[in-house]
Amino acid sequence: MKKIAVALIAATLLAGPAFAQGTTEPPPPKGKKLSELIAKVETRDKFLYISQIDWSASGYYDVIYYTSDKAKVELHLDAMTGEAQ
Repeated sequence: MKKIAVALIAATLLAGPAFAQGTTEPPPPKGKKLSELIAKVETRDKFLYISQIDWSASGYYDVIYYTSDKAKVELHLDAMTGEAQ
């Protein structure tokens, strides 16, 4: 069990940040909180885990997640409304 925990910590540290790659412009201050958007994604049918989240200066979050049946799902979530585009 200890080896698994060490491996997970190492993988997390090596993965680096999965947010805000390639842009320095922040999300809109009056937009939805990222934590709210993640919580909404986690309620989707067969949700298993989120593998990546990127911010686009165009005003949306790119979210990639996987389902329990191993399907890869890519979403573009509007930062102001939280709706998928």
